[in-house]
Amino acid sequence: MFGPGTSTIKNTSYKVVLPFYLYAALSLLVASIFLLIDSSNFTGHYFHPHILLITHAMALGWGTMIILGASHQLVPVLIESKLYSNTLAYLSFFFAAAGIPILLYGFYIFDMGWPAQLGGSLVILSILAFIINMAKSMADSKQESVHAIYVFTASIWLVLTTILGLAQVLNFTKMILPSGSLHYLTLHAHAGIVGWFLLLMIGVASRLIPMFLISKYSNVPLLWSIYALINGGLLSFVIFFLFLPSNSFYLLIPVMFILFAIVLFIYYCYKAYALRLRKQVDNQVRLSLLSILMLLLPVVILMCLLIFLLKYPVQNIHITLAYGFVIFFGWLTAIILGMTFKTLPFIVWNKIYHHLSGIRKTPNPKDLFSSVIFKIMCFAYILGFILFASGIILAKLILLNMGSVFLLITALLYNWNVLKIIFHQQVIE
Repeated sequence: MFGPGTSTIKNTSYKVVLPFYLYAALSLLVASIFLLIDSSNFTGHYFHPHILLITHAMALGWGTMIILGASHQLVPVLIESKLYSNTLAYLSFFFAAAGIPILLYGFYIFDMGWPAQLGGSLVILSILAFIINMAKSMADSKQESVHAIYVFTASIWLVLTTILGLAQVLNFTKMILPSGSLHYLTLHAHAGIVGWFLLLMIGVASRLIPMFLISKYSNVPLLWSIYALINGGLLSFVIFFLFLPSNSFYLLIPVMFILFAIVLFIYYCYKAYALRLRKQVDNQVRLSLLSILMLLLPVVILMCLLIFLLKYPVQNIHITLAYGFVIFFGWLTAIILGMTFKTLPFIVWNKIYHHLSGIRKTPNPKDLFSSVIFKIMCFAYILGFILFASGIILAKLILLNMGSVFLLITALLYNWNVLKIIFHQQVIE
């Protein structure tokens, strides 16, 4: 799947996968533009229409779209079977591609009527198409894969997250939930962050990182332990959220479950790194490994928030904003920035050069994008992330503005390299 000379028997057509990557790249750019325009809003409350737009542009347009695209390519390889339906994959893309901008428009003008309701409904249809496709693909396969189970379980959490999100939207006009929509924001956010993003990223990264490091390390029992800790932690959080007060000491229990799972995953990646056959690690994998360490940041911030709530029954707005920012612009963005330029070049290489492999000399997949642009992008990203996160915590507009400029530069350079790969023309030496 991800290397020259690899058989394409189980590979999903590039026509299915590439639109997701392109849409995600453009979504990152849109989110970064709004981050620059609305950076002053990050000195106020997190429940602001424009912050909702940026958050969902990152969560759905950026993170979810690229994960859906990569999953259509990766899962068939994990289960050693073909994707059940390209048609369902196309439907998943088109429903999401149409629904996300409508939903974002609803957030931007804060109209929880038809724009947000229609957009949210289309996103749910997209995810249902994806789940059906994954379930049928796995059912038709004779190969069991812990990584595929991670992906499927994460997709179940995603559909639950989006259903709750749509219920929150409807609750503004029809009052279908016992409490106000804002009350369920924490539950909605963490079902998506932990159940969808964290669970899926660990499931996928635990397969890709050893592969890209050319490491023979594998520890399936450890991965099942991490799986149990994450799902156990999230399920206990749901129960505590529904039946205990928001400042209950018991809310620290699911956080400790998640923290332990992350520490175990960091250990898993460390072992894969230590037992690698390729001693030199490229910049894409380095950035992905950095993102694994960045997983600890939001957990530490969340523990600080909970301890603060236990002592003072008042929410710290700046820490809450920082928590959300380090998730979506931190570890999630870092791992996608790194993994994009390990997976996308091979997908396009297979499209253009696979039939010539072993017959003629062809470019390497890494030659399909600019390594110089990638390095500049990484520098701009790290600097922008540090500046903006500092600006949120310190409530300094100058830091927010500077950070948003560098993050916009990151998005522009990312799009440059993605477009360079997608529109690469055949070159034979």
